[in-house]
Amino acid sequence: MRTLNLGILAHVDAGKTSLTERLLYAAGVIYEIGSVDSGNTQTDTLALERQRGITIKSAVVSFVINGVTVNLIDTPGHPDFIAEVERALGVLDGAVLVISAVEGVQSQTRVLMRTLQRLHIPTLIFVNKIDRVGADDARVLQAISEKLTPSIVAMGSTRDLGTRNAVSPAYGAGDAVFTARLADLLAEHDDAFLANYVNDEMAVSYSHLRAALAAQTRQALVYPVFFGSAITGAGVDSLIAGITELLPAAEGDDGGPVSATVFKIERGPAGEKIAYVRMFSGAVRVRDRLQFGNEREGKVTAISVFDRGSAVQRASVAAGQIGKLWGLGDVRIADAIGVPRGNADRHYFAPPTLESVISPRRTTDIGALRVALDQLAEQDPLINLRQDDVRQEIFVSLYGEVQKEVIQATLAAEYGIEVDFRETTTICIERPFGTGESVEVLYAKTKTNVTGNCSPFSSNPFLATLGLRVDPAPIGSGIEFRLAVDVRLVPIYIYKTVDTFIDHMEQYVRETLQQGLFGWQVTDCIVTMIDSGYRAPGTTAADFRKLTPLILMSALREAGTTVYEPMHRFHLEIPADTFGATVPVLARLRAVPQTQEMRGASYVLDGEVPAARVHELQQQLPALTRGEGVLECAFDRYEPIDGAIPTRPRTDHNPLDRKEYLLHVLRRV
Repeated sequence: MRTLNLGILAHVDAGKTSLTERLLYAAGVIYEIGSVDSGNTQTDTLALERQRGITIKSAVVSFVINGVTVNLIDTPGHPDFIAEVERALGVLDGAVLVISAVEGVQSQTRVLMRTLQRLHIPTLIFVNKIDRVGADDARVLQAISEKLTPSIVAMGSTRDLGTRNAVSPAYGAGDAVFTARLADLLAEHDDAFLANYVNDEMAVSYSHLRAALAAQTRQALVYPVFFGSAITGAGVDSLIAGITELLPAAEGDDGGPVSATVFKIERGPAGEKIAYVRMFSGAVRVRDRLQFGNEREGKVTAISVFDRGSAVQRASVAAGQIGKLWGLGDVRIADAIGVPRGNADRHYFAPPTLESVISPRRTTDIGALRVALDQLAEQDPLINLRQDDVRQEIFVSLYGEVQKEVIQATLAAEYGIEVDFRETTTICIERPFGTGESVEVLYAKTKTNVTGNCSPFSSNPFLATLGLRVDPAPIGSGIEFRLAVDVRLVPIYIYKTVDTFIDHMEQYVRETLQQGLFGWQVTDCIVTMIDSGYRAPGTTAADFRKLTPLILMSALREAGTTVYEPMHRFHLEIPADTFGATVPVLARLRAVPQTQEMRGASYVLDGEVPAARVHELQQQLPALTRGEGVLECAFDRYEPIDGAIPTRPRTDHNPLDRKEYLLHVLRRV
């Protein structure tokens, strides 16, 4: 039986979870459709999800339709939980992007569609809520074509929009306008098809059209659009037929080497770690010993495979399937199991741009809070905890205020820890704007200071020679580490292989660049190792690890860095008579409208605003617009800061201050 790993994605409140319920009902997995408002859906199982009526964690359910086993991943729609969506994307064979027939294309819809296109994930579009007042199929189709992609074709018509009787009859071979539109679209992407179509239009049969549509959909060249209602079930049968006909089945060789990706981690009733994996090749069996991540390993003690609803115990999980593995105590999200795939470390969305200090209300809970946050970070690595031991503070990275509230409620409900957050601040980044290099040589002579006394801080106290150069790299390229020394200068007796040495050095570099000259993470740079040396058998890995921050920060200081702040795109709709009061506030918050137009009784403005001002704009908007203003924001890019440069307190031993660093690292405090 074919297997299809399918993602359901949407802007919040587009009806994604309701569609999941309808699909499960149609497949016979459930006999009563749950409601998001009632909090009894199959995939929103967390108490907080049921309480708030939003999806927070990705959930997997399985069902069989038309002879295809579908593993369906229901992902969050709220932008604060985009990290959950990112992890799901790497395991999908296809996707359904849900759009509301009333609200149409929204900010998160655009973000998701751009990512699906960039990853070439075959996608069907489902325009939901045709039964709702205000549904407009023509307007939504035009918005999809203009804002998402022109390579779309409507797969059915609509009748009685905005009523409970709304339906979407599927087009067929007898619909001449549909077949002509479909042929024109397919011809744009296939020269052979175009030649047949131009030479003898009648020779292109309807079966040929459907086969070509399936082929181009699976190549993510075209995007079929279905209309319907998850609540009434209208149009869902056509969508189900499209899922099995137009989207590709999972590929993989059961007999090949084991290759899998961990896309979710949860804790069981006894606190045991459970890893959700997508198998790309091979098979994993109970009691198999697996290698994953950076030279870690574990023994599988139990396996569940998703089958017709929830996961059921199995002896093995094979290529194409999604399973849950027990026994891998050190496993982390995004770990590759066995043979890694080429895109295992890719990130598809922007990192969090906000940060806040979290503290327990009871000082005696500080230790328990650290343990709890570590476990939450296992499930969501982009939380990105930073700990300042000097000030006894813990920093948490965030996507938005809703995520802060969810973390607070989760800690109270699951760990019994009451916490408070400080005011949210913006996370900036640093990029080098020049080239710098620095070298520390083993056996360097001790220099004397002005008094003639030997200074332990004027020479290299570590048994290693290390030289690093920092160069700027293209925006968005991240951090690249290169080795430019003779391999004979690499201490093989410590690291066993050159590749292992490179891996460790890259880790030391990345850890150091978490805090740059102004305290922000440094990115978009190339770090090249230009000198190396050691003394066997005295030199240890610790010598290279502890020397790296001194050398790298010295090189970075010579290169210089620029601090960038995150900027968001905004889409704002306000009553026309509030325009005069709103524009001055936008200017004060450095929100710059780039386009504006009158639509009926509303003004629509699109522009950019610093991420640091988004929350303030959200707070002021209701009063400015009588509660009628609608604001959508999404991260766009980083922009150099013009004016006073913000700094962030360091949480390391400050390698920018050589004396302070050596005092701590050499334990001479």
